[in-house]
Amino acid sequence: MAGSRKIALAAVVLGVLLAGCGASIMPQIHNEADRIIVARRMYDKGEYAVVVELLNSYTTTGTGSADIDQAVYLLGNAYMKQKEFASAQAQFERIARDYPESDSATAASYRLGEAFFGQSRGSDFDQEFTLKALAQWRRVTQDVPGSAWATLADDNIAVCRTRLARKLWRSGDLYVKQNLYEPGLVYYRSVINEYSDTPVLGDALIGLAVADARLGRKDTALVVLRDLEKRFEGRELGLRAAQVRAKVERWPAAGDTKHARHRSVEAAQPVPQATTPSTTTPFGQ
Repeated sequence: MAGSRKIALAAVVLGVLLAGCGASIMPQIHNEADRIIVARRMYDKGEYAVVVELLNSYTTTGTGSADIDQAVYLLGNAYMKQKEFASAQAQFERIARDYPESDSATAASYRLGEAFFGQSRGSDFDQEFTLKALAQWRRVTQDVPGSAWATLADDNIAVCRTRLARKLWRSGDLYVKQNLYEPGLVYYRSVINEYSDTPVLGDALIGLAVADARLGRKDTALVVLRDLEKRFEGRELGLRAAQVRAKVERWPAAGDTKHARHRSVEAAQPVPQATTPSTTTPFGQ
């Protein structure tokens, strides 16, 4: 009896395993003309690993087929869905290199930017792939201006620029926290000069004010902070500016002479890149 129960249990387990694997069983391909049709059907079902299995060898051996460019593009998309961004990159680059006249060339160019961005890291890390994604999406906007792909690329360009701006701002903050105000100013000014269209501009202006105050330019710092406080009253940026302004007002006019070279107090300077309110402000609402 015990042996019978074990056999029955084994049969049940085998049945469950077979049922679980059924959704990923490789479909039969009766002729190569149907391969992409089947692959598209599997893609629509979310069977991305099956798509890769169906097309990986075919895109290498079937280079003379009329639909090979479509197979390469679909394979790249399947890799993207599995977050295999480097593999996807290789397929989209192949479209640009080998099939520039393909109907999928523009889409592949945009997806290549996504593949680069998928390999990028947060603003605390090296931004090599963010820069590659930015350059690729800019290429899309230049190649097909006004298209739907260009509109999507524009949105992603803004994301890349914000990340790059945040990288600079964080570097500036790191220096200021170490009482190295001059290097901090370099990074804050880079944000203001190069990324004034990003939401990081407000953070950079506050950082700039703090560094200026520590270097003895307290009056200039207060002009910046009061301007932000007034223009963004009741909003997060305005509240932060008010908090920092209250601290700066208590600091000595001579600045932080213990940690930085003494500078005489200067006359207040205009607020950089923040002189006129705008309904399309990059500071955030």
